[in-house]
Amino acid sequence: MRFMLLMIPKGYEAAAPGAMPPADRVAEMMRFNAAMQEAGILIGLDGLHPPSMGARVSFPAGKPVVAHAPYPGVHEVLGGYWMIRVASRDEAIAWASRCPAAENETIEVRQVQEMADFPADVQKAAAGFEKMQPGGASAAGS
Repeated sequence: MRFMLLMIPKGYEAAAPGAMPPADRVAEMMRFNAAMQEAGILIGLDGLHPPSMGARVSFPAGKPVVAHAPYPGVHEVLGGYWMIRVASRDEAIAWASRCPAAENETIEVRQVQEMADFPADVQKAAAGFEKMQPGGASAAGS
């Protein structure tokens, strides 16, 4: 099963453009990342620039509307993610619990939907989805 571990750092919603974590924190995270890689569970990972460098596109009445930061009323934003492949939700939670996160950080653990999770009509509507995944069909269904 694949899971995303989503890092949600409090205060990141107000971070200035170009804000970066200190090197000692990055070194700690790299040790965690290396442990997941050595365990053979790490599929991918990335940190995200602050929301102040991004935009949000919403669709009121079906029409795209672009909003540039800051986003009033938004208190939780993503700071980064890990994609892992483990045998169970409990194992994903155990890995998230090992993260050297700071007291202002939360990790949300979310299972990735696999094509087999959907009913036949949805699978038919999504024909070709596996080929869009990195690595093709072999990566999407496992």
